[in-house]
Amino acid sequence: MKIAILGGTGPQGQGLALRFARAGVDVALGSRERARSEEIAASLNGKLDGHPGRGSIDGYANDEAVREAHEIVMLAVPYAGHGATLDSIRKDLHGKILVDLVVPLAQNDPKLYSPPPEGSATEAAQALLGDSTRVVGALHNVSAHTLNHLEQRINCDVLVCGNDSLAAQTVMDLIGKLDVSAYYAGPASSARCIEAITPILIRLNISKKVPFSHAGIRIWAPDASV
Repeated sequence: MKIAILGGTGPQGQGLALRFARAGVDVALGSRERARSEEIAASLNGKLDGHPGRGSIDGYANDEAVREAHEIVMLAVPYAGHGATLDSIRKDLHGKILVDLVVPLAQNDPKLYSPPPEGSATEAAQALLGDSTRVVGALHNVSAHTLNHLEQRINCDVLVCGNDSLAAQTVMDLIGKLDVSAYYAGPASSARCIEAITPILIRLNISKKVPFSHAGIRIWAPDASV
């Protein structure tokens, strides 16, 4: 299996590349500048030396990375580049699954959610790409800091949404390789709630009244003993 991660040179993209490669998944790291992507890929591969069964991380330009992916393409760019990046690769996404990780935060205040007219970044991506690409929203609430520290277990569950439930299940199976639980939270419109959790976590994580940072969310089952 080979996946693509666009925006792979940013903190979240790098962390995901490390985690998936360590789990044995090959990663095509995409960036607007191929040279930069190749440089980052070499650095990430160095961090995985000695991990048995690891996948490879290779650097590409965004469009090349999409073509390298067998089925799944992850989008981890800043929201300011969301639409332009999708528009530049839309023809190469035909028939594939786009996993949209992007959260539209307010430009001058990352503690505020600022959704597009479609309601969420996930819905905006589906509207732009049309039905030929199955869009799944996922991994919005995972700390980039945690992802990049491989000695730490990912401290959250993952909420997944999308209009195609089979595509969502495919993404959930992939996420399961990271030793986390993923839950299907409904159609793409559910992304309005899921994406909006991120600025709440940011607010908590920078609060002086909270004795921790890099928090995540968990879905807890009822305790039968209570």
